[in-house]
Amino acid sequence: MAQLDYPAGHIYLLVLPAMRQKAEAEIREICKEAENISEEQFTVIEGDITKEGLSIEDGMRFKLAEEVTHVFHLAAIYDLAVKRDIAWRVNVTGTENVNQWVKTLKALKRYVYFSTAYVSGKREGRIYEHELDMGQTFKNHYEETKFEAEKRVRGIMGDVPVTVIRPGIVKGHSKTGETIKFDGIYFLSNTLTKFKIFPVIPYFGEGTAEGNFVPVDYIFDATLYLAHAHAGTGKTYHLTDPHPYRMRELYKMVMEAYLGRKPHGTIPLSVMERLFSIKAFRKWLNAEREALEYFTCKAEYDCSTAQKDLEGSGISCPDFKETLPAMVRFYEAHKDDRDKQLKIV
Repeated sequence: MAQLDYPAGHIYLLVLPAMRQKAEAEIREICKEAENISEEQFTVIEGDITKEGLSIEDGMRFKLAEEVTHVFHLAAIYDLAVKRDIAWRVNVTGTENVNQWVKTLKALKRYVYFSTAYVSGKREGRIYEHELDMGQTFKNHYEETKFEAEKRVRGIMGDVPVTVIRPGIVKGHSKTGETIKFDGIYFLSNTLTKFKIFPVIPYFGEGTAEGNFVPVDYIFDATLYLAHAHAGTGKTYHLTDPHPYRMRELYKMVMEAYLGRKPHGTIPLSVMERLFSIKAFRKWLNAEREALEYFTCKAEYDCSTAQKDLEGSGISCPDFKETLPAMVRFYEAHKDDRDKQLKIV
């Protein structure tokens, strides 16, 4: 984590009632590792963004209205295979409720909404940070509902100081490799774990699309900086890799680092798509079929605004290749942890 001059005052965490104990355990772990923060600086609040007023108890709601200066809205369904009704309820209706709530905060300095670079849907070519509704269609309900949610956040920019953060596909910490779940780039690792029994492992398709994978610590540090920078008000930022590799290059790098082998030959992506339509095959690999479309969508994410506003901060996105050893070590140590693997349907 970058050494940023934003000492934490008090941090309120809104969690679902069922997640309270887990949140409190995470706080204890954070405070053991960090030198400049204590458990007394956290308050866990039970609530639900899908409900009006976020289901926050009246007394606490009044307290928050007087004290809260920065809101970071990360609550969402992050699942490429999510059903539309669930995604809409959490990502869209939930964001509408958060939007209404932040308008009641008297001391608010910044409302930071976590969107995704993939609100661009199936668009290809250069994608710019100021763009949103370009008539695009979407690869899945996750993309669609995050797009709809971001539209609603942009709709209150005239009333609230908003910063929209659009990360690429988030991966583990650049130095430790730590991640809370094995999705995104880790679907490759899961696949290779199974395919290593074969004498030859091929490429999947041509892999000419860019793979935009960014470490979580870069997202954290950049967001914290931009959330406090005056320049960040009213801006949308792509926190993406400014120098991404093609999927074919990434596949080769991951295989070499993880298995010490190189791919040979190429299986057409159409064959993989047919195999991924079989539930038993998906479950065997621990990989979602929706991920395959990211091998072919040739979108290039311009992050010029983010790069410009981060100048002088000392914060930059590390080269994927530099973060790979830590990523592989962490994956190898925790790949059998069921809590880190997605439930494949």
